[in-house]
Amino acid sequence: MHYVATKICRTSEIGINGNLFGGTMLSWLDEAGAAFAGYHCRAPAMVTLKMEEVLFRRPVKISHHVRIYARVIRVGTSSLTIEVEARRFDFDKELEELVCSTRIVYVKIDADGKAVPIEDRLRATMDQSLGDLMQRF
Repeated sequence: MHYVATKICRTSEIGINGNLFGGTMLSWLDEAGAAFAGYHCRAPAMVTLKMEEVLFRRPVKISHHVRIYARVIRVGTSSLTIEVEARRFDFDKELEELVCSTRIVYVKIDADGKAVPIEDRLRATMDQSLGDLMQRF
């Protein structure tokens, strides 16, 4: 997994149960995933097509730092499937605990909002990285 971003939970993002509002977490994951996908496709315009199930495993409270990580798990013609994780950082224990994870599909688009192919040279680089990853397992 590649580090993408850190978010700090603020008072304004807390729901009625005293935890980070789930919709805020989804927004953080989507934004980080889109930035990661755009970086890999060398494209500023990536749109979210699909977000898979998200299981919230641990609460996030005010002032918690949440680190977001991502990796490409599939390369399509004009899309990338990204696995995204949010991990709460515990400063006292100096460890990260998984808060939630999901897979998100992003599509590369042009100025008119139409899907466009990911360039072959970028696809080859991502396919090679995925192949290297699979050999480790």
